[in-house]
Amino acid sequence: MLNTDTRLLFSTRITRLFAYGFLSVALVLYLAQIGMSERKIGVLLTCALAGDAAISLWITTSADRIGRRRMLILGSALMVLAGIAFALTRNPILLVAAAIVGVISPSGNEIGPFLSIEQASLSQLVSSGRRTHLFAWYNLVGSFATALGALAGGHLAQSLQRVGFTVLESYRAVLIGYAMCGTVLALLFLRLSSSVEIKKVPGDPLPKHALGLHRSRNVVLKLSGLFSIDAFGGGLIVQSIIAYWFHVKFGIGIGALGSIFFGANVLAGVSALLAARIAARIGLINTMVFTHIPSNILLALVPLMPTLGTAVGVLLLRFSISQMDVPTRQSYTMAVVAPDERSAASGVTTIARSVGAALSPALSGIFIANPLLFNAPFFLAGGLKIVYDALLYRGFRKIKPSELVGSGE
Repeated sequence: MLNTDTRLLFSTRITRLFAYGFLSVALVLYLAQIGMSERKIGVLLTCALAGDAAISLWITTSADRIGRRRMLILGSALMVLAGIAFALTRNPILLVAAAIVGVISPSGNEIGPFLSIEQASLSQLVSSGRRTHLFAWYNLVGSFATALGALAGGHLAQSLQRVGFTVLESYRAVLIGYAMCGTVLALLFLRLSSSVEIKKVPGDPLPKHALGLHRSRNVVLKLSGLFSIDAFGGGLIVQSIIAYWFHVKFGIGIGALGSIFFGANVLAGVSALLAARIAARIGLINTMVFTHIPSNILLALVPLMPTLGTAVGVLLLRFSISQMDVPTRQSYTMAVVAPDERSAASGVTTIARSVGAALSPALSGIFIANPLLFNAPFFLAGGLKIVYDALLYRGFRKIKPSELVGSGE
């Protein structure tokens, strides 16, 4: 039975991922509509992810000291700021500034400080034996919310165009909806109790170390390095770029794109739920690696498909196993660090992923602007992610956190 704080954290996850999915289908199409080239769009997305990484690093590593609820509300305010700024200006300089300072997701996936702080809070609200299972459901509801958001965003823009709105106005409505979701998110975070905060023992202040880490620093930094490789590959094919790729290659509209990503994210959510059962049998690291490799092979096959139907089919098949590594990765990270390091550890690993992902959209912008390299993001992303899988298995298959000994890991 979930307590009130856990239900609220699930609600914030749903609200946030709905907003990210809502925006992801329209974002690159909107930027192209206001006159930005593919290369400039790639640079803007890189700025958005880089700015997110810097701000999130400060927020997540300070959350246990300043207060988790305060930092979550701050993140929500930055999300509102980004949505409003993108809707109100076409000026490239102002857009870059808003992308750097605000929280805006080009991928449809988690961005900002929220995930790290929520994971740390959930980890102290449930027992270690239930953590992977809870994270699987946490990722399931997030994927379903992203799916519904993508469907709603795509069909809202299409419906507005049918009743007389211009294409640009319809996309701007999606951005305003994104900002409204940020407001709802802040209101939900206000309702959290003090149970989500780190427990401070009188006379025993929390240790102050670089990045908020102490005895787990080495393992967290090793994981962070590997996660950044995976994220760099993922940044090449963020959801908004995939949507633009399908739009250019096959000429499909935003409504159809919303439907495609609705199905993709539903399948991703189901795959995250199955991960908990698989991990109970073969272990967390094995689940992360042995489900991720075939997913990335399928990713590289998408641009090789000759028709829209086969390309969508392979993409959906890829999504059906693509998220099995996510709850297991989150649970493993929480298991190898001390309770008072969890916000920082989750923050550092998430920031490493953000930095890795921030570097690659600009490269994708260069690729998709060149007809000869149009498919390159899929090939490069799939290859880099497989390299990550091999390095992760080699480096961590023998590291067994004490709480997981005997569980199959």
